[in-house]
Amino acid sequence: MIRVHHLNNSRSQRVLWLLEEMAVPYEVVRYQRHRRTMLAPEELRRVHPLGKSPVIEDGDRKLAETGLIIEYLVGRYGPDLMPAADTDAYWRWKYWLHYAEGSLMPPLLLKLVVDRLGLLAFPARPFVKSQLKLHLDFLEAELAAAPWFVGERFSAADIMLSFPLEAARARAGLDATRPKLMDFLRRIQSRPAYRRALEKGGPYRYAA
Repeated sequence: MIRVHHLNNSRSQRVLWLLEEMAVPYEVVRYQRHRRTMLAPEELRRVHPLGKSPVIEDGDRKLAETGLIIEYLVGRYGPDLMPAADTDAYWRWKYWLHYAEGSLMPPLLLKLVVDRLGLLAFPARPFVKSQLKLHLDFLEAELAAAPWFVGERFSAADIMLSFPLEAARARAGLDATRPKLMDFLRRIQSRPAYRRALEKGGPYRYAA
């Protein structure tokens, strides 16, 4: 059985959701953030040297990094959540898998750091704000042609994009001025598999 090392209020919530969508049995090992620092606990270092989550174990195989985990699980257990290989839709799907962490998360993390530093980071605020606007405008426009990021069908790319968009709503100004993104969040969070994953993973502050 797959084992998921799951940190509360983190990227690993997407892995639980994906496994629920695929109806694949799994076990959750929960970890809680430090109440003061909000960092992952030291116990996670016994699982992976960086002490980060998610990490999964599938038999003798251990994998870290959300994008890799999602790509691996879909390839092995959930081909319906990805387009046919080497089609235009497939490469679009691959793009979103990499974009979520490679392009969208960095300005969100910068926003978190800038907010915590307060006046010390004041000169960086305009840059961070402009980058977040650039990405949110881009994503809003991408949903103008179809309900999901790869087209008419829900896919693992939508799962991958869920966490940064939920974080953007919580702390980076995503609101009703971008109705397509807000509707996307409403639709994903109403999916039965999403709700089941919340029950398995425990409290998750980014859920509506």
